[in-house]
Amino acid sequence: MTKAFVFGKFLPFHRGHEQLIDFALRHCDQLTVLVCASDRETLPGPVRQGWIEHTYAAEPRVAVQLLEYRESELPNTSQTSQAVSDVWADKFRELLPDQALVVTSEPYGALVAARLGIRHLVFDEARQQVPVSASRIRANLRAHWHFLPASVRPYYCRKVVVLGAESTGKTVLAGRLAAHFRATLVAEAGRDLIADSTSFSRADLLRVAAEHARRIAQAEAGASPLLIIDTDVHVTQSYTRLFFGAELDLAPEIYARNRADLYLYLVPDVPFVQDGTRLPAEYRHRLDDSHRQTLRRHGITVVEISGSWEQRFRRAVGLVEEMLARTEAQELIP
Repeated sequence: MTKAFVFGKFLPFHRGHEQLIDFALRHCDQLTVLVCASDRETLPGPVRQGWIEHTYAAEPRVAVQLLEYRESELPNTSQTSQAVSDVWADKFRELLPDQALVVTSEPYGALVAARLGIRHLVFDEARQQVPVSASRIRANLRAHWHFLPASVRPYYCRKVVVLGAESTGKTVLAGRLAAHFRATLVAEAGRDLIADSTSFSRADLLRVAAEHARRIAQAEAGASPLLIIDTDVHVTQSYTRLFFGAELDLAPEIYARNRADLYLYLVPDVPFVQDGTRLPAEYRHRLDDSHRQTLRRHGITVVEISGSWEQRFRRAVGLVEEMLARTEAQELIP
């Protein structure tokens, strides 16, 4: 049996890493993927480990192992150096004593293999098959989004939720924002599952909460790093409390899936339009009060948007741009 290993920071895990692992699997019977996470890196090692485990969940020959280390004890560099390679090779021998092969895309792979006395295979050192690196992805996440596997995308996906009472322009604004930013639009599940806002049950609202979370989960791994979400679980809970006296008992996973980076709350200062499916106009302010209370109860901070339709749109665009600039700056830090 041939045992092999690959190692790296996977900061983040990307398509190039995936192809490296696939290549290694063609040359061994059992493969260990060693995730090396420094104490000075802000992206947690277990998160990186989880990405790879999720990607290879159906491949029994792959084992993902985490090495959390201190930079004061192990050199944190990708430069090719005999001394550095020797230090790391000795650590690899301690962790993986019975390996016969190491597979890398780096020049130092040969030095590590020589120190260990095992074979070395090089994969796509020139980065021609997958022309990307983790540093380039961190520098411009949106431009390199297509290089991220589905397991990684939810971690970096940014979410904007548009909230408000009935007839405040949530759906129209969400659609305009999605088009403006070329983002993925997550449509309100309630519109599809409840045909008439004047007639629904707790069971209907439970289905809405579950379906909306499912839609968000699907969109997180999709083609855009930005999601614009029309309404969320807190509005569902607001309806439940207002009409049935108590909130739904929902799994923590549903709340986690709905958690957003920016909440836009539309003030009911525009004319009410009855489209035949909405509650009577006199309910709008009751819903507004209920929504606000529910959001406060769940610790959700919102940014209010008022004014004309065009003023709302321009204000929302500016807020989304500010959020993206802020989060992108954070992503530049490993």
